[in-house]
Amino acid sequence: MLNNKLPPATMPLRVLTPRNPRLRLVKVPAATPASISARPRMTTKNRPKSGFPSEPGDEPSDVHELHPFNPYRAAKDNEVGDYYYKRKNYKAALARYQDALTVKENDALANFHMALCYEKLDQPNEAITHFKEYLRILPQGPLSKDAKKALQKLGSTEKQTSEKTAPK
Repeated sequence: MLNNKLPPATMPLRVLTPRNPRLRLVKVPAATPASISARPRMTTKNRPKSGFPSEPGDEPSDVHELHPFNPYRAAKDNEVGDYYYKRKNYKAALARYQDALTVKENDALANFHMALCYEKLDQPNEAITHFKEYLRILPQGPLSKDAKKALQKLGSTEKQTSEKTAPK
C-alpha cells in the first residue's frame, strides 16, 4: 500500500533489488519546473558530435525519411479509413489512407480510396492523379472500371469548368 502522505516533490517508485527480490518503495524527486529549467541547454559548443545534422538546413537534400514496409499497418489504416469514409468524415479518411501509403507505397486500394475522398472534398485534380495511380498499379484490378468511369466523369467536369473560366 502506498503512503498517501508523501510530500508533493517526491513520488514512489517500485524497485527490484538483487539482494532482496521483493519490491521496495523508493522516493524519487519528481520533476518540477525549477529542476527542468536548471538543466543545461544544448548549444553548438556542448552538442554531442553524433554525425547527424542538427539544423534543418544542414541535412543533405537526397536524404529522405525511411518508413519500414508494413502491410499489416497499411491494412489497418485502410480499414480505419473505410470506417471514416462510411461516416462521411472524408478528411479523417484521407489522413488514414495517406498513412497507409507511407508504410506501403504502392497500395492500390489506398490510392483508389484517396481519390474518392478527394472527389468528395471537391479536389478533382488530386482525385485524377490517384485514380491514374490506381490504374497504373492494377490496370485490370477489381475497381478499374470504377476508376475509369470516375476519370471520364472528372475529365468532363474539368473541361466544363475550364470552358466557363476561359474568356471568349
